[in-house]
Amino acid sequence: MSAVVRAESLSKRFGGLLAVEDLSFELDAGTITGFLGPNGAGKTTTLRMLLGLAVPTSGRALVFDQPYAQLQQPALRIGAVLEATDFHPGRSGRDHLRTLGLAAGLADSRVDEVLALVELTDAAGRRVKGYSLGMRQRLGLAAALLGDPELLVLDEPANGLDPEGVRWLRDFLRAFASQGRTVLISSHVLAEVAQTVDQVLIINRGRLVVESSLEQLTARVGGSVRVRTPSVAQLRQALDREQLQSTPSSEQVLLVHGTTSEHVGDVAFAAGVALHELVTEGSSLEQIFLELTGGDGTAASGAAATPEAKP
Repeated sequence: MSAVVRAESLSKRFGGLLAVEDLSFELDAGTITGFLGPNGAGKTTTLRMLLGLAVPTSGRALVFDQPYAQLQQPALRIGAVLEATDFHPGRSGRDHLRTLGLAAGLADSRVDEVLALVELTDAAGRRVKGYSLGMRQRLGLAAALLGDPELLVLDEPANGLDPEGVRWLRDFLRAFASQGRTVLISSHVLAEVAQTVDQVLIINRGRLVVESSLEQLTARVGGSVRVRTPSVAQLRQALDREQLQSTPSSEQVLLVHGTTSEHVGDVAFAAGVALHELVTEGSSLEQIFLELTGGDGTAASGAAATPEAKP
């Protein structure tokens, strides 16, 4: 099955500045991907190349196996929000969407549908200049959804949302992806991304640092497996035989390092040890992000080699 989004050795130079360098990755259908990096890492430039708003200096940016400009009716396949300020302040939210829908050949009934989806029906008749930032974010998402797209590309979609709105967005994107559709989110709200995405792309100074599932990344970079059992000594002996390092956390709890919960479960089963709890405790996404980018926008030593390949 072809990737929904594919970057192939993508590079972009602005005069003497190399904003994106030799960037390659793929996004499959039905996934939510967090696109992370420090300010100036090249995230927005990459999104603009994917959406045909910037021309690559070299390499290719493909969506549904074609450059964006070659897609037939792209508004019906791709929805994007790169900023929440692209509105005429004197228009109502409904009129803004009607204008966009008319340009895409969509019926007015679709406008009412997307207003309901983003829970803006009651505010649809108000002028956009009176909208809060969170309401403008929802209106931007409504615009992206007009064509009932297969792919959503969102830049900082949680910006301006209150906690209830953030939770609503998370649930909405999960439901969207569960239909086999694809989401790419550029964000700096790392704690929220960790609760939303399936996989992460981390770039720094225009280069790929990590492409990985979230679960495997957090388990691999500083994570551990927490296991609770009434037979701690027996389990430690079994783990030692497998050359797995473990440390006691409490009387009945061990932390096992450098492995997966599945492996620990298999070792315990083979040794006849009953388990009462088995949980992966990975590093937080924020900790990993700071480790891999040096915390100040400079790639940490060796970061580019940690894990560079998609699992």
